[in-house]
Amino acid sequence: MFALVPIGLSPDPSAKMKGPIQPPSRTWPFVLMFTIVIGTGSVWAAPMTNDPKGFHDIPWGTPLSSRQDLELIQADPHSTEYLLKAESSSFAGTQVTSIRYVSVDDQFARVIIRYQGDHVHRQVLDFLESRFGRLERVPGQMARGLTQQYNWRGPDTEINLTYQAGTERGYIFIDSRTLAPRFNDYMTDFGQ
Repeated sequence: MFALVPIGLSPDPSAKMKGPIQPPSRTWPFVLMFTIVIGTGSVWAAPMTNDPKGFHDIPWGTPLSSRQDLELIQADPHSTEYLLKAESSSFAGTQVTSIRYVSVDDQFARVIIRYQGDHVHRQVLDFLESRFGRLERVPGQMARGLTQQYNWRGPDTEINLTYQAGTERGYIFIDSRTLAPRFNDYMTDFGQ
């Protein structure tokens, strides 16, 4: 790594100092601006134009355990994952690897979609942009590279798409903005 040495101070501890030398005041605006850019660049997201407030006509917060069309696949003390029983896994007009419906404390909070292939990725991305808004190419949203990330944020829903170009695998998380943070809360509680 590297060490930060205040401006005007010698990194040599044997050097004689007459007193601390204050850095010129004109450098502080640059330090402040750099800190703000680094801290906020990764949290920007495109505003969502049509918040779905759920997924496939299932509103956020719905108890999934009472639905006859879902099959339980995994259960933890606070979260449960389901798959649709009869429907093949399709999203955005294309075949995907899987679609999982996840509840936290029996309230529908997240959808996890996995897919494979560059052609599927392009179709999924086109669908999401046409439905939820064009992406603004801002810091934190990479359009090219080995790992691409895209985000849409609405009042009730947040969509995060990650695509790994090397393996041609994509992951979409469609989350309830009020319920999904509980997953992190329970993970933190579990770790203590």
